[in-house]
Amino acid sequence: MNTEYSETVIIGAGQQGCGVAASLQDIGHAAVVVERAEVGHAWAHQRWDSLLVGSGNRTIQFPGWEYDGTDPDGTMSGRELAGHLRRYAEERQLRVLQHTEVQAVECPPDAADGDDVRFRTQLSSGVVLTSRNLVAAVGGYANPRVPDFAAAIDPSVQQVHSRDYRNPGSLPDGAVLVVGAGISGQQIADELADVGRSVFLSVGRHRVFPHRYRGRGVHDWMYIFSLYEDFVTAETTQVEGGTPTKLPGLPVTAVTNRNAALNLGTLAEKGVVLVGSARAADGSILSVDDNVVAIAADSARSLRAILQKIDAGIRQRGFVAPEQHPPLEVNMKHIANFGDKLDLAHHDITSIIWCTGFGPDYYFLPKRALDEHGAPIQHKGMLGALPGLYYAGLPDGNSLHLTGIPATVECGQFIARQIHIDSVMRSGSSASVVVH
Repeated sequence: MNTEYSETVIIGAGQQGCGVAASLQDIGHAAVVVERAEVGHAWAHQRWDSLLVGSGNRTIQFPGWEYDGTDPDGTMSGRELAGHLRRYAEERQLRVLQHTEVQAVECPPDAADGDDVRFRTQLSSGVVLTSRNLVAAVGGYANPRVPDFAAAIDPSVQQVHSRDYRNPGSLPDGAVLVVGAGISGQQIADELADVGRSVFLSVGRHRVFPHRYRGRGVHDWMYIFSLYEDFVTAETTQVEGGTPTKLPGLPVTAVTNRNAALNLGTLAEKGVVLVGSARAADGSILSVDDNVVAIAADSARSLRAILQKIDAGIRQRGFVAPEQHPPLEVNMKHIANFGDKLDLAHHDITSIIWCTGFGPDYYFLPKRALDEHGAPIQHKGMLGALPGLYYAGLPDGNSLHLTGIPATVECGQFIARQIHIDSVMRSGSSASVVVH
């Protein structure tokens, strides 16, 4: 068994892993990145073909590198983002072990605080990487989530998670049920409707932001009025006659036609049939909540809230901006409750796309680094429960900021600074821990 040493081992070569490696490189610290596939693999091969990155081109920044394309107001595809990331890794000459899987990470039981080796990372190649620091950069979106009741659906219906969906031509003939109304669910339902497929969308709680408003893209307004926290933080709303609810996930913003809007109203206008949140299944019968109108109304409130903030900012600052004609809204005209049952066979629904999100997958870490559910024990989204263990790309409380592309530079530089501090303190040197 071959053993190699690196001060820091980084697991995952997405934007976060590469960002940490580059940030360490900037301050003179060595790192090796381990990737079970290839740089940017998830963006290139685990997303549908037409996916658009909702945060916008301006936000695609890596340490020492800003977006250099010709369409700063646009939204690139997942494959385009993967290409940018690969070019970045090559230009920075990051050391990446591609097509190499981490089998397990161990902590030597007798390791002392001053030792070089606090982690032993076993690789599928047979090599063991020893290191003082370990950065898990696989984020919180590695393991596709599908509800348990999916197993009770008639096997003649093809089921696929959004991670494995590619394009309308990959599905069998017949109607399609898309489950989930977040970014992936709405983008995929919109794509299917545009090519003439019969589409049903099982709705869930979500937020809506405008793609463009009063002459500017939403990301311009977010920058002008410091609205980024509104974008990444779960919003609590008071439903009429009910209890406060949280609208999770990043808001739906990106659409193929940059002059168009995307929300439940626009989808209903295209003929997408909105059904309630799926709860159970028995063969070809799905039990759903009778909540379409309530869900749509809640998302409409989230849209009005951000528009009111933009309007207020324009008034307070005395900015000149054209009025919005027609006004932006979630048009409720074609939205109606569906009932509590969906008969897949009756509606000729032959396939289901589960846009039900992802969960973390940290199977390789020592058990004492994880809680009883297998999720990382962490502080501030980046500091692990073991000395020298860091995370890149985890949510922090109600905020999804650290999971997003705009946080790549912040995460990378923060973790690099912590590793530098550890190095200085371990040496007993009186040198400054501050890096510039």
